Amino acid sequence: MAWTWQRDGWPDFTWNRARSQRAEARFLLEAGAFAGMARHLAAGEGEGLTVDALSDEAMATSEIEGEVLDRDSVRSSIRRALGLGFERRRAGAAERGIAETMVDLHRSFAAPLSEAMLFGWHRMVTAGRRDLRDVGRWRRDPSPMQVVSGPVHAPVVHFEAPPARDVPAEMARFVAWFNRTGLEGDEALPAMTRAGIAHFYFVCIHPFEDGNGRVGRAVAEKALAQGLGRPTEIALAATILARRRDYYAALERNNTGVELTDWLDWFSGTVLAAQARATETVVFVLAKTRLLDRVSGLLNARQTKALSRVLREGPAGFRGGLSAGNYATITGASPATATRDLADMVGKGVLVREGERRYARYWVVLR
Repeated sequence: MAWTWQRDGWPDFTWNRARSQRAEARFLLEAGAFAGMARHLAAGEGEGLTVDALSDEAMATSEIEGEVLDRDSVRSSIRRALGLGFERRRAGAAERGIAETMVDLHRSFAAPLSEAMLFGWHRMVTAGRRDLRDVGRWRRDPSPMQVVSGPVHAPVVHFEAPPARDVPAEMARFVAWFNRTGLEGDEALPAMTRAGIAHFYFVCIHPFEDGNGRVGRAVAEKALAQGLGRPTEIALAATILARRRDYYAALERNNTGVELTDWLDWFSGTVLAAQARATETVVFVLAKTRLLDRVSGLLNARQTKALSRVLREGPAGFRGGLSAGNYATITGASPATATRDLADMVGKGVLVREGERRYARYWVVLR
């Protein structure tokens, strides 16, 4: 079997440009709507949205590779890296490393891509690893770099990357391609198309001993941000995580040719879904602010505590809704007090109730 990088056309990819143009137009339209709404956020809300977005991406891009991190440590590390205050929380090397990657990507999105930048990201995403020989440099092991599954005695090879001896030249060509396809480049490409090709191109080379997925997704987010002229703050990695099986399947379907329409269709759909998720978050933050302004002074301390706790869950709220039992756990109220407090919040238009008696569930009214 010949892999993509072994084909005669490599790396001159082809795709259905008419189809990609429709998706690109939608991406730009919705990006403008997102930016317009984000301008209405107060300064503190805007900072909070950035921290949450970077934290979500850091957690998700790691989890895609099977690494589950401590969210509070990641968030604390991101706040520290952004200069938003110091929290006395010890964070592990992995949490600090991925947090620093996200913040560097956020701050340096407009800068040209370089080998030094990629090496820096690799050092960050592999922080704390003691099992890697090549950290912050291209892989050098002469044995085949393969993606495999199945038993050791009968492995299934899903992909094999170029040999290590070819990686420096391949990556020099990749970096040059990335920079000349930016908005100001000689071969400018639309944002999503460039991001999708960049991610696919990068993981085909698989230039690092480990961490290629995380660095490759950072490259894609850099391309999207450069296409918009600002950090995207969309939930790309989080959306890929929710579609992880399809993500790997889409990469595998396209790893033997240079025609990328199928991959770009999948990637563009995922970016648009991530964009919609980010927009939903901004809408939620604006609605939450209006709600808290409206109920200021109308709720007792228990009600305020419970409402704040539910709002921390984001647009979806508590899975299955807030129950009287949840309320009692959050506030320490007795069952009778919890029932009275909840009924009062319904009467004040803060909550809406569904169901009766012990099946009653409450949802925040955001309008």
